[in-house]
Amino acid sequence: MKVYDDKHIKNIVLLGASKSGKTTLAETMMFEAGLINRRGTVEEGTTISDYHDIEKERGNSVYMTFMHTEWKDYKINIIDTPGLDDFIGEVIAALRVSDTGVMVLNAQQGVEVGTELIWNYVDQFNKPVIFAINQLDHEKSNFEETIEQGKKRFGNAFTIMQYPVNEGIGFNAIIDLLKMTMYKFGPNGGKPEKLPIPENEKAKAEELHNKLVEVAAENDEQLMALYFDKGSLDEDELRLGIKKGMMKHQVFPVFCLSAKSDMGSGRLMGFIDNVAPSANEMPAEKSTDGDDILCNPGGQPVIFVYKSLIEPHLGNLSLFKVISGEVTAGIDVTNAANGNTERINQLFILDGKNRNPINKLTAGDLGATLKLKNTQTNQTLYGKGNPITIEPIQFPEPRISVAIIARNKNDDEKIGMVLADIHREDPTLTIEYSRELKQVIMHGQGELHLQATRWRLEHIYKMQVDFEKTKIPYRETIRKEARTTYRHKKQSGGAGQFAEVAMMIEPYREGYKVPGDFTLRGKEEVDLEWGGKLIYHNCIVGGAIDTRFLPSILKGIMDKMTEGPTTGSYVRDINVYVYDGKMHAVDSNDMAFKLAGMMAFKEAFQQADPKLMEPIYDLEVLVPEEQMGDVMSDLNTRRAVIMGMDAKGTYQVIKARVPLSELDKYSNTLRSLTQGKASFKMRFATYELVPVEVQKKLAEDYQKLSKD
Repeated sequence: MKVYDDKHIKNIVLLGASKSGKTTLAETMMFEAGLINRRGTVEEGTTISDYHDIEKERGNSVYMTFMHTEWKDYKINIIDTPGLDDFIGEVIAALRVSDTGVMVLNAQQGVEVGTELIWNYVDQFNKPVIFAINQLDHEKSNFEETIEQGKKRFGNAFTIMQYPVNEGIGFNAIIDLLKMTMYKFGPNGGKPEKLPIPENEKAKAEELHNKLVEVAAENDEQLMALYFDKGSLDEDELRLGIKKGMMKHQVFPVFCLSAKSDMGSGRLMGFIDNVAPSANEMPAEKSTDGDDILCNPGGQPVIFVYKSLIEPHLGNLSLFKVISGEVTAGIDVTNAANGNTERINQLFILDGKNRNPINKLTAGDLGATLKLKNTQTNQTLYGKGNPITIEPIQFPEPRISVAIIARNKNDDEKIGMVLADIHREDPTLTIEYSRELKQVIMHGQGELHLQATRWRLEHIYKMQVDFEKTKIPYRETIRKEARTTYRHKKQSGGAGQFAEVAMMIEPYREGYKVPGDFTLRGKEEVDLEWGGKLIYHNCIVGGAIDTRFLPSILKGIMDKMTEGPTTGSYVRDINVYVYDGKMHAVDSNDMAFKLAGMMAFKEAFQQADPKLMEPIYDLEVLVPEEQMGDVMSDLNTRRAVIMGMDAKGTYQVIKARVPLSELDKYSNTLRSLTQGKASFKMRFATYELVPVEVQKKLAEDYQKLSKD
């Protein structure tokens, strides 16, 4: 297989909402380049991309898929990505290593919420973007409406490069404003006939061409001078201006397509070859030390692993980008994260599930290797030279959680290992065992994300699992002070147990003062691992309790704070004052004072107006304006407090604070209310007191459970 240099490598990522046609476009591009003889279809499950069983079953992308084409002396690496927000981690990883994004718009739907969500990350990475308006042969295609939405959302940077002559049923012609040519396609698409622009389209084409010239000239002073001098720019000058505008994120060229009918993809690939930036033209990668790592084939070998796959019977497949230098089969590299040496025995170029061996990859290229033993996603490998760590990918916080249980108890240990492997493949899916809730909890991006993981467990790993609602991590605290004395006395022959502890507790507040009737002898401040504080005060006078027993009293208090008296939840934000007590010369010991401290704390807590606190989350919902009312009404039923609203393109952003207990199944509800056109993200904000009636019910449920 031919090895391309950094000047002739184009790395693109196909982006867009679900059903926009990304996978079909990738298939058509490979067909146009002659790398496949027959185009597969999503409906038949025969595409190079979407080769996983779950993707064939669902009819849409779940994972990113790597492919490549060779087009007129250029290599175009293509990463096809899912369009559903549940699988946004795949999109982010692909964006991180690509050089240009191709945002595919469905001409029937225009700028969808999926487009909006993905655009947030495109903006974050500041990558050049090409827009491809697809499905122009559909009877409900609306090019002008899509253009209007695009300009409204992306501004004047949304630059028309082509427009359809007769969209809808019978679509077969595109007018190209860069070449000022009409491309007319046959019934089966493919290579078009190049024709002069029809007379009835010349005025429109000239007007749009002049706008294109102005946009190109605006991005370079020399081009602007040429434009003023000549009144126009030639094709090469236009390409230069457009490229510079793309690099500045000030020009987003818009192309026309029917990927399914094989119309327009060849022209798009030609533009990628001639205008989209090569790997060596992109800004240098950054190390964690802030140094620039240039895309230089003669530099130190540095590769960045952006995706890991665990293949049955084969082991780890690591997908990487060559940041600098050259990588050859048999090279030894060092993992910057752990210092381990890895040997890259085999190099591959991937086309879906097919692996094409290659002996060498150069700076800017994308490839894969097998069986790296100690290397995972987001890690850097470097050859001889200085240690280098590339800035890692920042993945989003989880938005949904579920408790997972193996139906077969013999799978309990195995399921943890399997889920750990899945997390290595997909860092947006995280697993934890909560000691507090006594549940194995799986956190993900949405209901579909979790269901896809369940599908893998059941179909790939042959493990039957159940999903349960996660318990809510409530917190207990108090509203007033209380004092109590507890005596622990036990005699059962021989040495007994004796301890008496007098204790006062009060709510912890910043800037509190020790009560005037106490003499402070010592203080210990505990930052609780579950949040909040415990301040433990020694106010013992006259040696009523020996200081050697004070740590045991604290241990008893801490044990009770991990299972609060009201609902069994963790306790937080308490001041404790141990101010008196009694000892016995023979029967007092650490265990006795631990038990006395625990019971004294429990009794005092129950007298101190105990209150339950619940976790509150900041919720941000992106929703079409016409569906705001339904979303707001639903939030009102969830005890939400609306914090504000903002406009974002054609969408509205609702910001609210909502109790976690009210967000169960919110992903499903939102999808149902908006026909899948809205999305949300959430992040922990604070703890607040629950309403009285909620606390009463939770306390009753706990007492009933305790008796059972």
